[in-house]
Formats: sequence, structure tokens, C-alpha cells
Amino acid sequence: MRVSVRLRAGLSGVALLSAFGLFASALCAAAAPDPTPTVFAAGVISGPAHDAAPAFSPDGATVFFGRQAPEVAVVMESHRSARGWSAPRIAPFSGEWTDMEPAMAPDGSYLVYVSNRPARPGEPPRDGHYNGKTWPGKGSALWRVRRTAHGWSEPERLPDRINRNDSVYAPSIAADGTLYFMHPNAKTGYFQLFSARLRDGDYDEPQPLPFSGGEQSDVDPAVAPDQSFLIFGSRRAPATASMDLFVVFRDGAGWGVPQWLGDRVNSSGSDAEPRLSPDLSTLYFSSERSQPVTYPRTREQTAADLARIQAWDNSLYNIWQVPLQPLLSAHRTTQPSAAPVGAAQAATR
Repeated sequence: MRVSVRLRAGLSGVALLSAFGLFASALCAAAAPDPTPTVFAAGVISGPAHDAAPAFSPDGATVFFGRQAPEVAVVMESHRSARGWSAPRIAPFSGEWTDMEPAMAPDGSYLVYVSNRPARPGEPPRDGHYNGKTWPGKGSALWRVRRTAHGWSEPERLPDRINRNDSVYAPSIAADGTLYFMHPNAKTGYFQLFSARLRDGDYDEPQPLPFSGGEQSDVDPAVAPDQSFLIFGSRRAPATASMDLFVVFRDGAGWGVPQWLGDRVNSSGSDAEPRLSPDLSTLYFSSERSQPVTYPRTREQTAADLARIQAWDNSLYNIWQVPLQPLLSAHRTTQPSAAPVGAAQAATR
């Protein structure tokens, strides 16, 4: 949204002061530096493996997240108490197949995640195809588990309308049930972002998001519950050598133009898999960044560095956190004009 102040004949002094106050506040928000990210639950949630994609219960007291090594991927579960986060354990619906990227419905009634489990028992996992390569046994689809009085239900595969490709990833769920996700563009092979509205328990035909055309990889949508904004990873400029995070806002004219989240949030490595806290106070994301060190050093400092490396700081993905609202305020005030509404935009309303 662009900030503008219009002066009209007859505007009162109080109104003028109010208008200029709002204008000054907007300028300050736009000029304020982006906050600095910090690692999330170092050595517990963010550990020595590849950790990513936290999905929180509505009260924020339980988190599910993905933990991976080259041939292992599992959804983990941890609980928060006054002492901090508990040692993660394998989620009750995970551990038999390659599972990752959990996404919680805003009301906590169900969770969607990515798995290579076959559609029918006894079948082998399908191969995946993306980024110009075949990935044997690593095809993926979206599966859902529902919260019941006795825990989680058995996993159920989402319909073929959603799982229309052998490489479907990165679910995110809006409050009305609209599902956001990604799969490769049929022509380019690059990942592209889609959404599908939920109506009467079934999903509409997925529509590509209008700012994601498959010209470069766009990944990992994290949508606000009211769908007023979305944060995602992309290789679009200025992120041409690695994956960076972008935000895009939505208003009555449809989706706007994606904006880069700056060089405090984005590092020289890959930054992706954004997630939103239930109260929208925090942006979580996965990053390959490491803690900087300076020289000369003492032996004690080096010993502390080694302990940190063994706990989590090894250039694999860890989960980082940063205050969300300052980022939104700074980028919303400089939002470019929204693109015209098209059929794809109208379909996602």
C-alpha cells in the first residue's frame, strides 16, 4: 500500500496533524531496519541434523517439525513447558515413510504433511521429478491426519485434484481451509505456487498464484490465516544464486508484487521454508547460516564454538526466528501497486 496524504480545502488542523502523524509513522516504519534473526531452541529443536518447517498448535505449546538426513526424513513433536521445549520424539503419524513439512490448520483440527508413502498399501514409493532430475523413491504427496479425542487419526491421502503430480510439497492452510502448496511447472520443471479453495469438504481445482509463473523456482508458501499476506522462498532477483524469502500482500485488487525481505533475514546461503506463529508475532524459517566468529580468539572461545557446532551450528538447515510485525509494517508501507485481477486471482478469493 502506498502512503499518500491529500490536502483539501477545509481540512481541519486536527485532521492535518493526524494525517501528518500517520504519514510520519509510516515513513519511520519503512525506514526502520529489519530485525535480526535468532536461532530457535538451539540444540533441542534446531539440532545437528537438517531441521525445518515448524507447525505449532493454536496455543503455541506443541510444535511439529521436519528432521532430515540424506536418506531419512521424519516429522518430530516437542512440547513447551516452563523449562523450555522437550526433547523431540517421532510424531505418532510419522516414522514409517519419508515424511516432512507439517502444516497445522489454524484451528488445530487437522495437520497436512508431505510423505512418499504409497497411495495403496503394498505399492512401492513413486519416483519424484523436479529440477530436471528423477529422484528414485522420493515422489511425494500431501497427506492429512485429523485430531480426535484419542490422538491423531490414520493418515489419509488428499484427493488426486491436489496430488496431481508426483512431487507435491509445502502445504500451508488458511483459516477457511484454502490449501497452498507447490509442485513443478509442467513446462519448465521449476517449482510453482498454487492454491485450492476448500468447499463443502472438497477442494476446487488448484490455481497458480498470479505472481508465480514457473519462470524460476518459487517454494514453500506460508499464508496468513486471513490470506492477507504470504511469505515464500524464491530464486527470483535479487536471489539468483540461492533461495531467499519474499513477502507479497493481498488487497481488494488481488495479490501485489513480491518484495524481498532484505539482507538481515536473508543470508548468503539458502533461506526458505517460512512458517508463521499462531499469533502472527514471529516468522520462523530455515537457514544455512552459521554464527560468525572473529580472530584472534582464545582457546576457550574455540572450545565454545566446537560445542555449538556439535549441538547445531554446522551449516545445515536450522530453524530461525524473527519478529514478524516489524517486517510486515516496513514492507507493507512500500508495497508496489497490485497487479490487475485475473481469473487465477479471482479463483483464490
